[in-house]
Amino acid sequence: MWELINLLWPIHRSITGSGIRASLDLIKQYKIHSLTLHNIPSGTEIFDWIVPPEWHVSSAAIFDLEGNIIIDVKKNNLHLVGYSTPIDAVISNQELQNHLYSLPDLPSAIPYVTSYYQPRWGFCLSHNQRLRLTDDFYKVHIDTHLFHGNLTFSDALIEGNSSAEILFSSYLCHPSMANNELSGPVLLAELYSYIDSLPVRNYSYRFVLAPETIGAVAYIHQNLPALKQNVFSAFNLTCLGDSSDFSYIPSRQGNTISDRAVKHLLKHYKGQFTSYTWSDRGSDERQYCSPGVDLPMCTLMRSKFGSFKEYHTSLDDLTFVSEPSLDESFNFLVQLVDLLESNVIYVATNPCEPMLCKYNLYNDISTRDHDKSVRILLDLLSYCDGTMDLLSIADILSIPYFDLLDVANILASKKLIVPAA
Repeated sequence: MWELINLLWPIHRSITGSGIRASLDLIKQYKIHSLTLHNIPSGTEIFDWIVPPEWHVSSAAIFDLEGNIIIDVKKNNLHLVGYSTPIDAVISNQELQNHLYSLPDLPSAIPYVTSYYQPRWGFCLSHNQRLRLTDDFYKVHIDTHLFHGNLTFSDALIEGNSSAEILFSSYLCHPSMANNELSGPVLLAELYSYIDSLPVRNYSYRFVLAPETIGAVAYIHQNLPALKQNVFSAFNLTCLGDSSDFSYIPSRQGNTISDRAVKHLLKHYKGQFTSYTWSDRGSDERQYCSPGVDLPMCTLMRSKFGSFKEYHTSLDDLTFVSEPSLDESFNFLVQLVDLLESNVIYVATNPCEPMLCKYNLYNDISTRDHDKSVRILLDLLSYCDGTMDLLSIADILSIPYFDLLDVANILASKKLIVPAA
């Protein structure tokens, strides 16, 4: 993951263009070998949206009148306002200031600013740099090209024993920002490798990488009937590379299998976490959970987008994320997959309680806290009526899921419970 995030870091991305295609090709080469890229032409109507022109950047800089480069997109690709239109002119400092963006409260940070759907041009710079612009005139040069091209997004499918799908989604559409832009895609790619290596999969798994918002809208537009029919659980991954505690935004429904699984794992295996509300949404869960789509998607994060000072600035760099944080996030996602794969609805095979000593269950369950262990076993048996999955029973009993799974596996091995038909 760390090697991949470093390779993706310098690529200049936007919602369209060669940058996103290069990023997707790199992820395909590195991890998701079955990743398929899809293109929708500019001008195509997708629900209430229209696919914008493709945007290509050749160069962009501000010069003083002696030809010295003051600001250069080649030095930091956040310097250029996204989707800037071309210009090549000498303008006054006063006019230039109307096209500059900086953050006085973070004077060393370059902000990320974009204007996808309204034509304009501009530069982003640190406030310290802005204060040093004292000449009367500057030369501004932006060599960009807006043309009828394509919006590119991608997906991959790993088939399992069921056509029911678990969907993992993340986005690629920003310039160089590590936590907000790249932690989700590299985790999604690593998770693909893990799931692809499983010898048995009860579910199929769909992975979607697309530009945020417009890409998700496009993907849903092209795949809505199949998504509604097949998606059993869904997760949006973003901002998972920093060192903060985990957090999550629920689905619009709030009580789906996705919500229940994430909340249970966070509660029992992480302890400290932040649970936001649907009103705090802001990423692609907005599209996947919207009325008429209604997928069971929640968003998993560490620091929530918009909640950390580095968000959408040059401070969200490779020093803001870490290998240990990515590893911990990956291990949590593995737990999530393992929970969903093993979350069975069981039926007890005996009317009334079985005679436990007949099955040597006292020793099989525990030799330490005997009464408590037998109580857990009997409690689990009492709920195995074919209507509740293991996760529901674990929540009722306030027992960590994988502890209860161990008990269920023992009961299943004794044929005292069987999967519901």
